[in-house]
Amino acid sequence: MPPKKKRPALHAVTVLALLAGSTYLTVELRKDEEARTPKVQAVTDVPGLHNSTGQEGGKQKWERLKHPDRSVLRTEGGKVLATFTDGARTATLTGPGRTFTEPTHTKSRVVTNDWVRLMPETWREGAEKEKWFKDWYKEFSGSEQDDIFAMAFQYVEGAPVKKDDEGISYAGDANFGPLNPNGSSGNDLRLEESDFFDYLGIPYTFRDGTTIQPETLRARSMDCSGFIRTVFGYRARYPLMASDKAGDGLPRTANGMARGKVGTDVIKLKGVSAADRPKSIDVVQPGDLVFFKLDNRTKDRLDHVGIFLGHDADGHKIFISSREEVNGPTIGDKGGTSRLDGNGYYASTLRSAKRL
Repeated sequence: MPPKKKRPALHAVTVLALLAGSTYLTVELRKDEEARTPKVQAVTDVPGLHNSTGQEGGKQKWERLKHPDRSVLRTEGGKVLATFTDGARTATLTGPGRTFTEPTHTKSRVVTNDWVRLMPETWREGAEKEKWFKDWYKEFSGSEQDDIFAMAFQYVEGAPVKKDDEGISYAGDANFGPLNPNGSSGNDLRLEESDFFDYLGIPYTFRDGTTIQPETLRARSMDCSGFIRTVFGYRARYPLMASDKAGDGLPRTANGMARGKVGTDVIKLKGVSAADRPKSIDVVQPGDLVFFKLDNRTKDRLDHVGIFLGHDADGHKIFISSREEVNGPTIGDKGGTSRLDGNGYYASTLRSAKRL
């Protein structure tokens, strides 16, 4: 009789041991995979900034600033809680600290408390009193839901694939574009003109009724403006245009975005020559689009666009963009360090900035 009582116990112990071993291997494999995946490396709370509900505690005050015209929400002690710019839908909220890295291509580490989100309406003076804003701010103040930055880093090299309910891969490691049959190393190596629908591999119908089919050879690819349209448009739902023609959405190209009427210019475009480089870039805020003149062959057209992220751990102003040198979105150094300050390749070719 005793042996019969012990057998179930022994069986249970054996099963638990096997499960423990399986769990250990799964955890270790996951750790190994995560170590190779560029992502948000750390999220930490900001002591004293938020209460347990995620909303800012204590008294708050609004103030109006100029250049550009904007409303700033502060704590009673003066800490900035959020910034809302007239004519723009993007808002910058202060929240839990994050560190973004891309160890494959750079040693730079972007450390930030900024969370950039798209509001349902364009900001205007006094909008803080309106119901739409109060509802939106209540939902997103202190929230850790994916913002513009989190979405942008879901396309860098090694980023894991994410699928929606219909099985469409809407995020994951993205290419810049297919190899150019007429290109050479360092000179038009990859083709441009890959948009978000090419990356997704699905036809897309724009608000004007235009339907564009994806090109198979451009699958999982997005050029610099295609990357912006993927993050701000397809993911964050900023209205999109099928081309650069007149409309009320985000144009197709970097030049169209820079010269179009959407958003608010924070560094106005004066021209594309070296003499037109902005004298100061202090006004640029995390989440702003930054525009560059890289190729003399494009004459008076701006030909590159990225998203300003803020400062890295060394104090440099860092942006993310999709580039052919690393074949996709990056904050890396290959083909030019991704800095707006100094006199490097991108710093010297910066021409304007816009807040959508």
